[in-house]
Amino acid sequence: MNCHTVSRLILSALFLLSATIVFAATESIHTITVAQDGSGDYNTVGEALKKVRGDMDYTTRIFIKNGRYHEKLTLNVTAQNLIIEGENPDSTIITYDDYASLRNMGTSGSYTFKVEGNNITFRNITVENAAGPVGQAVAMFTTGDCIKFFNCRFLGNQDTLYTGGRLSRLYFENCYIEGTTDFIFGAATALFNKCHIHGKINSYITAASTSSSNPIGYVFHKCKVTAAPGVDALYLGRPWRPNASTYFIECELPSSIHPAGWHNWGDAANETTARYGEYRCTGPGSDESKRVKWRKKLSAESAATLINPDSIFARTLRWNP
Repeated sequence: MNCHTVSRLILSALFLLSATIVFAATESIHTITVAQDGSGDYNTVGEALKKVRGDMDYTTRIFIKNGRYHEKLTLNVTAQNLIIEGENPDSTIITYDDYASLRNMGTSGSYTFKVEGNNITFRNITVENAAGPVGQAVAMFTTGDCIKFFNCRFLGNQDTLYTGGRLSRLYFENCYIEGTTDFIFGAATALFNKCHIHGKINSYITAASTSSSNPIGYVFHKCKVTAAPGVDALYLGRPWRPNASTYFIECELPSSIHPAGWHNWGDAANETTARYGEYRCTGPGSDESKRVKWRKKLSAESAATLINPDSIFARTLRWNP
């Protein structure tokens, strides 16, 4: 082996080593800890969020220790590649108490936590709007794309979870969502997998505002729906906009579900445009014999497509959470 060959081998090895170092740096996770007792890097979640920049080439993890954090938070549009993780979903709580009619802020201003950024993951955390039954009062408001929630809780009354963003894609797994009226609403495409949905009064679970150009809005797969004692007329959904899209697939439905299942929001024209359906649901509320005639009847093939992330989240940039 001559010197020229040895030199080339050394240069190749150095190149591979430097590439590995760069890749490792790119894939690394930088953790910031939030603790109210002063044992972390910051005492509030808001302080930690201010340190998140959009030009970072690594993932930032904000770990929030147990506590009740009374904060109104916005994760701005430049934020990306971020993990927000609580110590325990029952004990790590972000709460605020704004509501729509307070200082005329409107529904979109009443949020506790607003997420505008992309590629954000939430784990083991509760987001609450504690305003009470005072009308629209949002807990979580999303407008970004590719946002995931695992083992999270969303607490409130009317309009608890606002999934904004016509082209937004959201994924929820093993989450708990409660509310009174239209407590899951908005224009985004969202897949709810193995979540617990709890209705507190006779009203409506969903109010999708899916656009006509968006083939899929909400899909609930293997979710469990429950209701408070005395609830006996809980609708699966009503269309906030004419082309609302909502499907319940292999979900457990209680006797509290209204026999009609779906509501037209007082406008018969919505019956020709809304896209509602159920497939192989179980429980006393799954009887479809008295369902509205204008719902969609799903085939096994259609249901399989609706629960496939590769299908429902298909865009120019594919995403499978």
